[in-house]
Amino acid sequence: MTVKIVFVMFLGLAAGFAVGSGFVAFLAVLGIIPRLMQLSKTMKMVIAYEWAVILGTIAGGMGSLWNPSLMLPPWIMIPIGAACGIFVGMMAAALTEVLNVFPILTKRIGIDEKIVILMTAFVLGKIAGSLFQWLYFDSG
Repeated sequence: MTVKIVFVMFLGLAAGFAVGSGFVAFLAVLGIIPRLMQLSKTMKMVIAYEWAVILGTIAGGMGSLWNPSLMLPPWIMIPIGAACGIFVGMMAAALTEVLNVFPILTKRIGIDEKIVILMTAFVLGKIAGSLFQWLYFDSG
């Protein structure tokens, strides 16, 4: 029984290292964080970004393992949800900026001059999808 527990612990640790390495490679190779700092004009806060990534990764790992329920009042959860949404949106924007997704997409489908309309449609679609999920799926 002890060998089985040690093996599962080793397997979990190895899987964590693999996922963590992939996450770091994703951030480093694509230059997501430097581009995010450049877009937000916060280049002087490199240490804060490093700690935010480290603590966010640890909190995410702990949250996925323990599945906590915070039971906080809505007036506290609203700013937390807004901060999470802003982070995901900025990460997505930095990723698409690095990969030049939207300029390539608009050139391929022939709407180069309509990129603002395309971006607005993506933003409104994301808002509508998030509201649908929160109000319909998470309300029960």
